[in-house]
Amino acid sequence: MRSLTFVIGTGRSGSTALSRILNTHPDVLSLNEYMASVGDAAFPEGQVSGAEFWEALFRPTPYFASMIRSGLLMPEFLYTRRPGKYTGQSPGIPALSLMVLPHLTEDPDGLLDEIRAAVVDWPDRPAAEHHEALFELLGARLGGTAVVERSGYSTGWAPRLRAAFPYAKFVHLHRDGPDCALSMSRHPGYRVITLMREIRERTGVDSFGDLTAEQVRSLPPDLAPLLEESFDPTLVRDRPFPLNRFGVLWSELVTQGAQFLDALPSDQRMTLAYEDLIDSPRDELARLAAFVGIDPARPWLDSACAQLDGSRRGSAEKQLSAAGLDELRISCAPGIRALEEQPR
Repeated sequence: MRSLTFVIGTGRSGSTALSRILNTHPDVLSLNEYMASVGDAAFPEGQVSGAEFWEALFRPTPYFASMIRSGLLMPEFLYTRRPGKYTGQSPGIPALSLMVLPHLTEDPDGLLDEIRAAVVDWPDRPAAEHHEALFELLGARLGGTAVVERSGYSTGWAPRLRAAFPYAKFVHLHRDGPDCALSMSRHPGYRVITLMREIRERTGVDSFGDLTAEQVRSLPPDLAPLLEESFDPTLVRDRPFPLNRFGVLWSELVTQGAQFLDALPSDQRMTLAYEDLIDSPRDELARLAAFVGIDPARPWLDSACAQLDGSRRGSAEKQLSAAGLDELRISCAPGIRALEEQPR
């Protein structure tokens, strides 16, 4: 069995660049946004048939499909940059095709067909075993003795991943709070997340599947349309957002990640700060390689360092007023404390 490592974090923290860097290592199978793509649908309880597992990999991710139909594209949507036989219209872009497979191959449609041919006939077994078999299939097809999955906005997934894969290692990747929150505020995905959090707060539901028609009607006219199959993208793109909302979100996520890591054995946990990665890329990438179980070969390190861009560091201090920065720091304070208390 290949080693398995999950990089968890808030997103907007250099994590996409890290996936690209890991993908250039010959011994790594880099699964970019795998958990964000397959989500809850791929982890049902009990025995799962191969056909059912394939459906979870193929079925378009609902909230991403809605954004695509609405013309609200995220830079992470790799498939939409070089579209193949699937479009944003019904049935939509398969979950595995949107961000995972284009990261691995120039022919995501062909690889998806290969996966389907293998997966549909797999025997009934727990979902975690299907995932492990898929990782083995992809590793054999593409190379890589170490599997590294990395999704943004993933700290909430960590306990379920730990339960499914108790042997897995976890890296908590984080970035300066105000800088990360400012980046979130400009990203369409995090703007949607913030609005969905507001809908939950207003209605009191934990799952959108529990919403009643009456609760939907009670929502303001600039929120209710976001629950439809498509919506006016200006409702997200042009709306003013208080920055402190994103500071609160950042704090919740990094606190969640820090608390999760604290409960892990020391040999299964690692923290990685974006700022340290920018300041000491060779040392930090070598430390990550040792943790994952791969060789930090010099050619890989040379290539990796060339891919890192530190120009976004200190963006909040450069772009916000003193009062705005102070307000954002206050909303980030709980998360900052959680990181300060987290063992390295």
